[in-house]
Amino acid sequence: MALACAGVATFGQLYSPQGILPEIATALHVSPDRSALLVSAATIGLAIGVLPWSWFADRVGRLQAMRFSLIAATVFGIAVVLCPTFTGILILRVLEGIALGGLPALALTYLQEEIHPAHTAAAAGTYVAGTSVGGLIGRIIAAPVTAWLGWRWGVGLVVVLAALASTGFILLTPKARGFQRAAASERGSLARIIWTNLRTPALLVLFGQGFLLMGGFVTIYNYLAFRLQDAPFNLSTTATSLLFLAYLAGTWSSRQAGRAAGTHGRLRVLLVAIAVMILGSLLTLIPSIPFVLAGLVTLTIGFFGAHSIASGWTAARATIGRAQATSLYNLFYYLGSSIVGWLGGYVFTGLGWDATALTVAGLAVVAAVWAAVAAGTGTRAPRRDAVRQRAVRQ
Repeated sequence: MALACAGVATFGQLYSPQGILPEIATALHVSPDRSALLVSAATIGLAIGVLPWSWFADRVGRLQAMRFSLIAATVFGIAVVLCPTFTGILILRVLEGIALGGLPALALTYLQEEIHPAHTAAAAGTYVAGTSVGGLIGRIIAAPVTAWLGWRWGVGLVVVLAALASTGFILLTPKARGFQRAAASERGSLARIIWTNLRTPALLVLFGQGFLLMGGFVTIYNYLAFRLQDAPFNLSTTATSLLFLAYLAGTWSSRQAGRAAGTHGRLRVLLVAIAVMILGSLLTLIPSIPFVLAGLVTLTIGFFGAHSIASGWTAARATIGRAQATSLYNLFYYLGSSIVGWLGGYVFTGLGWDATALTVAGLAVVAAVWAAVAAGTGTRAPRRDAVRQRAVRQ
């Protein structure tokens, strides 16, 4: 329940502008690709923040660091709503993203330390399901309030809810029992630990999954509202905000993927999830609302299933510096969101929706091929991973 509250607080704030980008573009007199920078600024800030947060958490503990993270993010979220200029808002969104980085950087490490190894895949899936609910709540609430009172009120209400959720996280979290403060010698070798993780092929392929798949996923959600508010669809802001109900499919699939990995192995489930994501992006090419909606739901099912496997697998596979390994995954994950999500705007404005959807499908194909080719670098079934982990501990 505590991590569910943290997911609402973090991802509600992070993505609340995404569903109202057309209104923000109109209110602040900027183009669609520039308005999308409000999402990219926060996610790139989060990418910048994950490694420093992992360093900080090694000293003060995972829970304490996550609490600091949520409090700081709420303060910056309030400042975003009050800032009058687009440039100032972008700067504050970067700072808000840096503050928010504490939770995704540490949550999976926290679970890995507190949950029995036999249940970590399912636990990671449950956590990812919670983050999807948070992202959904932020988008769904911001859009109708924006249509009624303006975008600042819409985003501001999400910040208030995030503050309440952060309070719930602080009050509900049980005392950590698995955290062990890093020794002085280990604390001084952060660069060595990061470099070791970056040179580990089995981890690098998982980092690549986060970059490519998240980049494609955010691209679809960033620009689909622009497409559906134009001819021939001509949907309203409130109607397009309902698209984010597709996130409920991700809430379900992330949990199911974690369970399926225990039976079929993580690699097989990852490849199936990516294939589902490709199918979803291709369905959005059909100029029909039912097919677009079906494609969006299918894409969301595939993405959250793949993300659940890749993120949880990263924590399980790290032999040293588990917090740094999961932070690196989040670094690449949110770099993909920031860079690919922003560049996708140029594809959309220059070449249209068909090129955008095909680009997303192409990124997913690259991710799948990379994962399949890298299977020989040690991507094994979870049971073998657990045996190896027990041997290392012994």
